[in-house]
Amino acid sequence: MDGSARTGTGPEIVFEDVRLAAQGQRLLDGITLRLAAGGLHALIGPNGAGKTSLIRCLLGQSPHEGRIALRWPGEHPGRVAWVPQAIDFDAHLPVTVEDFLGLMVQRPPVWSGLRRGARGQVAAVTARLGLAAKRRTRLGALSGGELRRLLIAQALLPVPDLLILDEPMNHLDAPGVARVGDVLRGLRDAGVTLLASFHDLGHVRALADSVTGLAGGRVVFSGESPAMLTTGRVLALFASGTGSPAPETPDAAEEAG
Repeated sequence: MDGSARTGTGPEIVFEDVRLAAQGQRLLDGITLRLAAGGLHALIGPNGAGKTSLIRCLLGQSPHEGRIALRWPGEHPGRVAWVPQAIDFDAHLPVTVEDFLGLMVQRPPVWSGLRRGARGQVAAVTARLGLAAKRRTRLGALSGGELRRLLIAQALLPVPDLLILDEPMNHLDAPGVARVGDVLRGLRDAGVTLLASFHDLGHVRALADSVTGLAGGRVVFSGESPAMLTTGRVLALFASGTGSPAPETPDAAEEAG
C-alpha cells in the first residue's frame, strides 16, 4: 500500500490494470495502484506521462479498460470534488467571486443576494484561500493565481471526502503556494483523501505522503514520499519522456496571485 493508513472520511483508491487508448495511441498501459485512505497522493512525470488521463478515468470522464474502485470507510459513499487546471468562461460576464461560490451552497438564484447561512460559508472559504478582499470582484478581473485559488475554494463547498486536483499549484506565487499547502495539509489531517498531479517536486516533498511516477502511461515507481524521490530515480523518470522536473524552489508565475 502506498502511504500510511489513516482514519477519516476518505476512501482508499484502487486501480487494477487500467488501460486507456485514444486515436490509436495508448495513453495508459496497465496501471495498478493502491492508494491509502486519508493521505495526500502525488502523481508526477513528464508531459504526456498519463497523469491527467488517469485522473479523468478516476472521474469517469474517459472510458477505460480495467477496474477502478473507491473503498469508503462507511456504509455510504462520501462526497467527491474535482479541481481542474482551468475553466472556460466569458470574462465579460458580471459574475463575482461571491456569485460563483454562492452557486455551490444556495439552491435559489444567487443574483438576488446570498442568504445568511450561505454568506457565512462563502466568507469562511474565501478567508481560508486568501480571497476575502476579492468577493465582489468579477471573475474576469482575477489573476491566474486568484482563479486557481477560487477553483480550490469551490471544491470545499462543502468539504469533500475525496479531493482530486490537477496541478493545484499552477500560477501561484510563493504566498499562494503556502496558503494552498496549508489548506491541503488541513484536509489530509482531517482524514480527506487527496490525489493531485504536480510538476514541481518541491511541492511533492513538502506535501505528499506518497508519490507515483508515471511515464509512457505506465507506473515507473510508487511509494512513500520523499523516500521515493532520489536523484537517480527522478532523473530516470523524466529522461523517459519529453519533460524535465521543475526546480524545487517555486517561482512566481506571470499571472500569480
